[in-house]
Amino acid sequence: MIGLGTGRIERIVALGAHCDDIAIGAGGTLLTICAENRGVRVDALVLSGGGTEREAEERAALTAFCPGADVEVTVLKLPDGRLPSHWEEAKNGLEELRRRTDPDLVLSPRTADAHQDHRGLATLVPTVFRTHLQLEYEIAKWDGDLGKPTAYVPLPAERAEEKVRLLQEHYASQRHRPWYDREAFLGLARIRGIECGQRYAEAFDLKKLTLDLTAKG
Repeated sequence: MIGLGTGRIERIVALGAHCDDIAIGAGGTLLTICAENRGVRVDALVLSGGGTEREAEERAALTAFCPGADVEVTVLKLPDGRLPSHWEEAKNGLEELRRRTDPDLVLSPRTADAHQDHRGLATLVPTVFRTHLQLEYEIAKWDGDLGKPTAYVPLPAERAEEKVRLLQEHYASQRHRPWYDREAFLGLARIRGIECGQRYAEAFDLKKLTLDLTAKG
């Protein structure tokens, strides 16, 4: 497997349909980027949960997942599970964010995700962030919609453990859910690690990648 680098990342947009989506799907990747790029700007937009306890959880969690970063979190109030009927509000939220930033990387749910909110958000992303590198993260769920990823971010064992610790620490409202546990998070990371020749990894769908084959160094 060939490893490709992105160069220095200075601005990230992280998108979630629900509070905890970003951390579950790309928490290890955020920890990795922030460790290697001190002072990176992270703009996070979550479509639902605004004004609830989940917003407070999300703000604290994303601050922890982005150590040393300049983090701004926006949580909208779209109703959970109803994104298709609130398309314009979601699109407006993305466009307002785009006016504020020109990111090096966009993290979003997968277009192939079975959840209508995740899928809808992923579909909107390239209509707003047209020329940006978009990595679509995965979230395990009862739908059984995990696919064959095209990009991997290896995670050292200690970083994979840190991700799980932060998930358990910051999202108390989700601890009762049967899928929200250490085995689920580390199990998927272990499988993705096997697939890319590492111990653990987070995996992503990658729709477009422009290669500069003349670059030196």
